[in-house]
Amino acid sequence: MKRMFIWLFLSLPGLLSAQNATEIVRKADEKMRGETSHAEMLIRTVRPYWTREMEVKTWMKGTSYAMILIKSPARDKGTSFLKKKKEVWNWLPALERTIKLPPSMMSQSWMGTDFTNDDLVKESSAVEDYQHTIIGDTVIDSRACYVIQFIPKPEATVVWGKLIVCIDKKDFIELHTRFYDEEGALLNTMKAYDVRLMDGRTIPTRLEMIPADKKGQKTEIIYRSIYFNRPIDDHFFSVEQMKQQN
Repeated sequence: MKRMFIWLFLSLPGLLSAQNATEIVRKADEKMRGETSHAEMLIRTVRPYWTREMEVKTWMKGTSYAMILIKSPARDKGTSFLKKKKEVWNWLPALERTIKLPPSMMSQSWMGTDFTNDDLVKESSAVEDYQHTIIGDTVIDSRACYVIQFIPKPEATVVWGKLIVCIDKKDFIELHTRFYDEEGALLNTMKAYDVRLMDGRTIPTRLEMIPADKKGQKTEIIYRSIYFNRPIDDHFFSVEQMKQQN
């Protein structure tokens, strides 16, 4: 009994740290997600010799449902993506074809950007699929932040081998994220800017994804509007509805 008490005493700080880290991650995740969200955004893909812009609408409900619709450019208009629980679908209007995306495609580029399919449709869960540990503190844009390490749980099917995420201590805003592969090599860095109030929430309104090994390349997401906690029926998130959006 005495030995068990000593073990519990020595383990308590680590257990509390993991619990606190997960709660911080949960608050940051809920900050950008809400019970539901509906957003309009500009996605700008920058390359050394060209720049491409897409206008996009998104609908999300909890962690189970998401729909993404491309409004422009004309050649991609009507292309849409649907997440329904653990299934992800892509509608290609030019081909009049629906494709079910396998888990192996979650790590691939979304529409030629520097974001992956998983980054946009969020098949994996930042809260449920990783173990979280506070590994330090830092300051970003005058905001004190927790530095939290994400390690995939053994049973989780995720894209990344490790994440290092900086979350603002006051408003629980994810301001900086480094994405690593299974060998520990840095692949991407995401930075958040232009923090302001949108629909009653203090959130970053511009995100930048920068590949580690591709000079002069990045993708920006700029929020034009976002609304939280408006009712969206579960039936909205269907393959039939995905085809009808325009």
